[in-house]
Amino acid sequence: MRSNTRGFSLLEIVLVIAIIALASLLAAAAFSGGIDGLRLRSASKQVAAQLRFTRAQAIATGEAQSFTIDPHAHTWTAPRQHHGEIAKQLAITFTGARELQPERGVGAVMFFPDGASSGGRVQLSAGKAAWNIDIAWLTGQVRVRRAQAAR
Repeated sequence: MRSNTRGFSLLEIVLVIAIIALASLLAAAAFSGGIDGLRLRSASKQVAAQLRFTRAQAIATGEAQSFTIDPHAHTWTAPRQHHGEIAKQLAITFTGARELQPERGVGAVMFFPDGASSGGRVQLSAGKAAWNIDIAWLTGQVRVRRAQAAR
């Protein structure tokens, strides 16, 4: 005897889930600025994390520590041989104390044993989107926030 129970096949359910996932991915990409937006957020978080690491090293060692960023080479360096690259698709602007520049065009932020810093700002941008990484001079606090791209 055959029952009249109706339902969905496994194939139909998997297909619907795949369509929902694809639509969600497209919506997320549209809202976040696509691949460049993802690169921008990721690089901003990475630079901020390394700035915080540099501050922590200054406090832990009791010695001033330096974080440098080279906007032209798209590279950064932090204590304990930490270094990395920033995607070439992103524009980098550094604002900070000129006296600390290790060389022309390279920016530096100095963190002191009490947690304070020389202060500064790193701006990463892609098109009209930008993120500022602000370093407070008095507290050494590192903050990441959305901004308008410099023109």
